[in-house]
Amino acid sequence: MTWLMFFNWINNEIFALPTTILFFGIALILTLKTRFLQFRGFPHFIQLISAGVRGKGKFDQTGKKRTINPFHALFASMSTSIGMGSVVGPSLAIMTGGPGALFWLVVYIFFGSVTKFTEVAFALDTRIQMPDGRVIGGPMQYLKSVSTVLANWYSIIMVFLFAGWSSLQSNTLATIYAQEGVSEWVIGLSLAILIWYTLQGGAKRVGLIASKLVPFMFCLYIAFSLIILLKDPVALWAAIRLVGKSVLTPSAAIGGFVGTTIFHAMRSGMYQGVFITESGLGTSSIAHAVADTKSPTDQGILAMYSGIADIILSIVSGMLTLVTGVWSYGVFRSTLVYEAFKLHAPAIGQLALLVSISLFVLTTVIGNSFNGTQSFASLTRDRWLRLYRFFVCIIIFFGALLPVPLVWAVMNTLLALVAIPNLIGLLILAFKKPDVIEC
Repeated sequence: MTWLMFFNWINNEIFALPTTILFFGIALILTLKTRFLQFRGFPHFIQLISAGVRGKGKFDQTGKKRTINPFHALFASMSTSIGMGSVVGPSLAIMTGGPGALFWLVVYIFFGSVTKFTEVAFALDTRIQMPDGRVIGGPMQYLKSVSTVLANWYSIIMVFLFAGWSSLQSNTLATIYAQEGVSEWVIGLSLAILIWYTLQGGAKRVGLIASKLVPFMFCLYIAFSLIILLKDPVALWAAIRLVGKSVLTPSAAIGGFVGTTIFHAMRSGMYQGVFITESGLGTSSIAHAVADTKSPTDQGILAMYSGIADIILSIVSGMLTLVTGVWSYGVFRSTLVYEAFKLHAPAIGQLALLVSISLFVLTTVIGNSFNGTQSFASLTRDRWLRLYRFFVCIIIFFGALLPVPLVWAVMNTLLALVAIPNLIGLLILAFKKPDVIEC
C-alpha cells in the first residue's frame, strides 16, 4: 500500500461521514442558536465598515499591548481564505464530487459563516496577554476552558496543519509555474525566503502586507475571470443549469471524472468550503484574536461577512471550470483554473492570472505561517519560535516538490483531526457561555 492509498483509505472509510455531519450539523445548530445571524447582523456589519472607512477603526499605538487594527486583523485572516483555496478549491470539488459539489460548497460557506463568527467571538473573549505585551488567542485558548485534552490535541495537530497548508500552497504554485518552464525548486525556495522575511515582522507586518494585497488581487482575478465567463452567455447558463441539476442527482462519469453519489458531492463541496473559509477549524480566529477591539461580537461579525468574498470567488472559479470544460478530462490536478485561463483568456489575461495566483499564494502562506507561529507559541509558552519558523520554511520548500494528490490527501486527514476537537469544544462553549455570542 502506498502513502497515497493509505491516506485516501483513512479519509474515505473513517473520517468522511462523521466529519461531514460535524461540520454541517454544528453550523446548522449555531445558525439556529444565533437566530440566523447571517441575516440579522448585516446592518451592523455595514455600520462597522462605515466606521472603518471614516477612520474610527484606527488603533492606539501607545502602551505595551501588541495588537493590530481590527481591519488589518480581518485582512490577515481573509488572506488565508481569499487565496488559492478560493481559486483551486471549487475546481477540485467539481472534479472529485461533480458539478453539484459547487452548490454544497456555497451552502456550507453560508451556514459555516456563523461557525466562524462563534470561533472569533470566543477567541477574543479568552485571549491572553504575554509579559512582553504580545496577545495570543484562538482555539488553543478557548478550548482550555472546556478541556485541556481537547486544547492540547488541537494545538499539537494545528502546528502541523498550518505548515502543511503552506506546503499545499507552495505545491500548487510550483505546479502552475512548471507549465511555464520554471523549476519547482526555484518556486519553493523563493517562497520560503519571502515567508522567512515576513514572519520576522510579527503581527503588524502580516496585517499591513495582507491589507495592501488582498483587495488588489481580488479585483484583478475577478475582472479577467468575468471576461471569460461573459464571452459565452449560453455556455454560462448551461453550466448554471448543470450545477442545479446535479445537486440531488448522482453525476455520471465524463472523461477523467469518475462519477459520484450525492453524499460524495456534498462531502467534496463542504470539505473544500472548509478549506476555503476555515469555518469549523478555528484557524481564522487566531488573526482576529489580536485585533485592537473591545467587542468580541463586532470582530466576529467582520469575520462572518468575509464569507461574501469567498462565495464570489468560489462561484467564479467553479463556473470557469465548468464553462471551459477543463473539469471533465485528465487526472486529478490543481491547475484547472490556470488551464482555463490559458485556453480562453487573452495573453494579458494569462499574465494577470499568474500575478494574481502568485499574490494569492503569498498572502495565504503569510497568514497560515503567522497562525502556525501563534499556535506554536501557545503550545510551547512562547519558546523556540525561530526554530518553528525555520521548520515552516523547510516544509514550504519541499512541498513544492511533492506529488499533488499525496499533498491533498494528507491535508484532508489533518483537517479532520483538527476539526473534531474544535467543533466539539465550540458546541459546548456555545451552550455554556451563550452571552459571548449574543448579538
